[in-house]
Amino acid sequence: MVVCVLIHHVSLCRFSQMLHPIFEEASNVAREEYPDQTQVVFARVDCDQHSDIAQRYRISKYPTLKLFRNGMMMKREYRGQRSVTAIADFIRQQKVDPIKEMLSLEELGSVDRSKRTIIGFFDQKESENYRTFEKVANILRDDCVFLAAFGEVSKPERFSGDNVIYKPPGESVPDMVYLGTLTNFDLAYAWSQDKCVPLVREITFENGEELTEEGIPFLILFHLKEDAESLEKFQHEVARQLISEKGSINFLHADCDKFRHPLLHIQKTPADCPVIAIDSFRHMYVFPEFNDLTVPGKLRQFVLDLHSGKLHRVFHHGPDPTDSTPGQEDDSEVASSPPESSFQKLAPSETRYTILRDRDEL
Repeated sequence: MVVCVLIHHVSLCRFSQMLHPIFEEASNVAREEYPDQTQVVFARVDCDQHSDIAQRYRISKYPTLKLFRNGMMMKREYRGQRSVTAIADFIRQQKVDPIKEMLSLEELGSVDRSKRTIIGFFDQKESENYRTFEKVANILRDDCVFLAAFGEVSKPERFSGDNVIYKPPGESVPDMVYLGTLTNFDLAYAWSQDKCVPLVREITFENGEELTEEGIPFLILFHLKEDAESLEKFQHEVARQLISEKGSINFLHADCDKFRHPLLHIQKTPADCPVIAIDSFRHMYVFPEFNDLTVPGKLRQFVLDLHSGKLHRVFHHGPDPTDSTPGQEDDSEVASSPPESSFQKLAPSETRYTILRDRDEL
C-alpha cells in the first residue's frame, strides 16, 4: 500500500492553503485509477490539531508531502511540482513494480555491475518469501535494482530452498548471500538496506536538499570524477575509523568540478582535489592533508574534534595550549573565523515553504 500524506498548517501557512485544493484533486485522480483502497491512500494532517505528529516525524517546514509504505515513512519525500498532474504522475511511478522478472538465468550475465543489485530466486511467486521480498523492494526501489526468477528458471540457484543474493558494484566483486529467514521482514530489510544504501553516499544537486534536511554535519571528499582511487581510500578509512560515528555525521563524496563553489569557500579549486572537509552547517573545516587519511585514528580525531567543539575553537583562537610543544613559542597568527557553510544553502528555500523557526511553535 502507498500512503501519500500532506502535512500542513492550514491557518498559518499560505503555501498549505494553496496546496490543499491541488492535493484534493490529485487524490480524486488516484481514486479513479486505483479504486481499491488497499492500493493507494491520500491523507491530510493539520498540525494545528495534531502537533504531536509533526514532532514525531520531525517536520520543519509546511507543507510537506510524505510517502509511507507498509507503515514505514520513506526517507525521500515528494519534491516535485505542486500540481495535480505532477502528484498523480508521482503516484503512478510509485505503483510501478520495482522488481524485474528474469525469464532466463542467462540474464545474470547482463546485470549492470555499476549498480547495486539484489536478486531473488523463488519456487513460487505466490509465497510468503516473495511477498517479503516485494515489500523490501518497494521501500528500497530508489537505492537498488531488484530482479527475481521463479520455478524452473530459478531452480539451479535454489540449492536449499528460496535464495536471495546481492551483487555489489564492480565486475570482480563477489556476490553476497542472504542467510536469514526470508519471511522475517525486519531482518531482510535490515540486510538489504545495509547493501543498498552505501556508507559513503554521493551528494548531487538533486539530493543535496534531502541530505541537508537530515540535520547532521557532512564529512565530504571532493574528488575528480575519474579519481576512483581516492574515493576507494576514503570509503575504506571511513569504514575502518568511523563506523561508530554513523548517525552523527553523513559520509559523502562530491564531484570537484560540479561543486566548485564549496571548494572556493575553503580556498580550494579542482586542481587541489582530492580534498576532505567537514561542513557543520555553520562553518566548513578542511582536513589538513589528504595523504594523512590512512594514518591510524587521524580521520576519526578530525570528526571527534568537530563534536567536541575543538575545530571551532582552533579556527577562532588558534591551537589549544595542549597541542603546542612545551618550550616552543607559537609564532603563527591566531586563526580567523572559518568559512561559512556552503551546503546549508541547499536547504529548502524560504520562498518555497513556511519554515519553522522555533520548534516550540509546534
